[in-house]
Amino acid sequence: MAISAASSAVPTAHPVSNTRLPTFVFETGYDLASHVARIVAAVMHERQALGQACVLGLSTGSTSLGVFRELVRMHRDEGLDFSSVQLFLLNEFFGVAPEQLQSYHRWVHEKFVDHVNLPPENLHVPDGLVAPEDITAYCRQYEAAIERAGGIDVLLLGVGSNGHIGFNEPFSVKNSRTRLCTLDPVSRRALASDFFGEPNVPTQAITMGMGTILEARKILLLALGEHKAKIIHDICEGPVSDRVPASYLQDHGDAAVLVDGAAGKELTGVRTPWLAGNVQWDDTLIKRAMLWLCDQTNKALLKLSDEDFRQHNLHQLLRHHGPAPALAHRVFRWMMDTIEYHPAGKQPIKCICFSPHPDDDVISMGGTLIRLVEDGHETHVAYMTSGNIAVFDHDASRIADMVTEYNRLFDIDQERSKQVEQSVVEALAKKLPGEPDIDAVRKIKGLIRWSEAKHGAFKVGCKEEHLHFLDLPFYRTGTVAKNPVGPEDVRIIRDLLERVQPDQVYLAGDLSDPHGTHRVCAEAIFLALAEIEAATGKRPQTLLYRGAWQEYELHEIEIAVPLSPGDLALKRKAIFMHESQKDEALFPGSDPREFWQRAEDRNKGTAARYNAIGLPEYFALEAFVRWKGVPI
Repeated sequence: MAISAASSAVPTAHPVSNTRLPTFVFETGYDLASHVARIVAAVMHERQALGQACVLGLSTGSTSLGVFRELVRMHRDEGLDFSSVQLFLLNEFFGVAPEQLQSYHRWVHEKFVDHVNLPPENLHVPDGLVAPEDITAYCRQYEAAIERAGGIDVLLLGVGSNGHIGFNEPFSVKNSRTRLCTLDPVSRRALASDFFGEPNVPTQAITMGMGTILEARKILLLALGEHKAKIIHDICEGPVSDRVPASYLQDHGDAAVLVDGAAGKELTGVRTPWLAGNVQWDDTLIKRAMLWLCDQTNKALLKLSDEDFRQHNLHQLLRHHGPAPALAHRVFRWMMDTIEYHPAGKQPIKCICFSPHPDDDVISMGGTLIRLVEDGHETHVAYMTSGNIAVFDHDASRIADMVTEYNRLFDIDQERSKQVEQSVVEALAKKLPGEPDIDAVRKIKGLIRWSEAKHGAFKVGCKEEHLHFLDLPFYRTGTVAKNPVGPEDVRIIRDLLERVQPDQVYLAGDLSDPHGTHRVCAEAIFLALAEIEAATGKRPQTLLYRGAWQEYELHEIEIAVPLSPGDLALKRKAIFMHESQKDEALFPGSDPREFWQRAEDRNKGTAARYNAIGLPEYFALEAFVRWKGVPI
């Protein structure tokens, strides 16, 4: 059974000022999910009290998954009754069968419907296999079914990075109805991991139209993660435009946007609250405002003048905490204090880096691993998942062939080896696009990642006896969709921590990973650390790194580890050990650069930003923040 992140406490939502849509930022994705589930439950109770059916419209995907899990928990633990609910899904891929792995019909059953008492006849999902000549009539029937149910009471939406809702892609017509549509290239790229490669993603889908969506009585648009921050800014603060279909929600009478802190970070009221009105200045906000002012003026901290503050709406800061030189020196000292050549100190201690995928360690903190080893610390790396789904089929086939030939050369159980190779070859030949691998293929792909991880760690100086391959159960689905964190995941991590007894822990805080693995791994580690702290009264110092997908903002960085040209070159060689991810990764995300290029650009970029505000000029920097003991 999954560990529930739900809490009886009412989640805190922070309203954002100066937006064209009511917008609320939550501390965590769990808080957001709990709040939305309570709204849905309240509408259900209201309808039931009136003897009426509650009509829900839902989108699928990782953003709404937390809401589904909380609704399931409320059904299980609080008796939330779905027997009179009518449920309509927004969309389905055209040409995808209901039982296919990527089908939204299958997804909503596995994640939600099979766990509550919703009558089968009350579930409505667009049919992806309807004959092309029947599409128009079928879509009219779907619209009629919504109308017969009484219209949608609450509609939960996700949003694509291009602003689509449902599959109403950019330039969709505002009064459009349920229809067959063509997917935008940006949307197909975002779906590539679900289908094991962009070429396998369908080109069309059936979707509710914008007119259908806007007729819902209440609409909640949800977004999680930094990769949604820009589009959330455009939706909430930009004009209504068919270029951003979600901006049509500005014309709805009861629509709201609910985001976590990462997705809301580009909103003016969050990013630069001093531009939206008076604020209560504290050290954190002062640092943010000063570094922002450096960007606006293209000046270093110690070159800022009182006039710069006045010209950029920072009169209040200047009046209460100035003059400019005093503020500049204050922030300058804070930023200088973040620079740390010896992040674990100079006295030997035990450190452990948790790597969600087999290459996150060297991509995100390879230079720091070099420094930890050089400083004499006992440096462990824990690889949390096999990473086997991110290996190309041809690599698995090549390795199977090589092992068979190796066994032939050395006369090692040739018959069994040939049988395995034949099963692998046949399975890959019969494998349809988007299908999961058989167990033998997954094992070979896992061995490829295992070997690459070992040799990447060796490059930065780690010892083999300090490498731990956890293969956490939540990941072992054979698909991109993962299970929630369970007790066994937490137990494995806690056992390792108790065995190693580290003084310092590093883990991925890069929660924009499109697979969601980073977020799940962080949750499991936090739960294990919390258990240890409850049992012993203490926990190791915990630092969060980024690098594969995002980098920390300058004001967020608490520790910056300088890297020399030699450090960066060695880090690159360690990343190159991950040959299956080199040149072309199976799941590259929206960033076209190779992982080593992303890492170097971010490390050099952080150093350039430090230099731009007047700090010493470093070749590259790896950035970290301290975990404060709360979810992220």
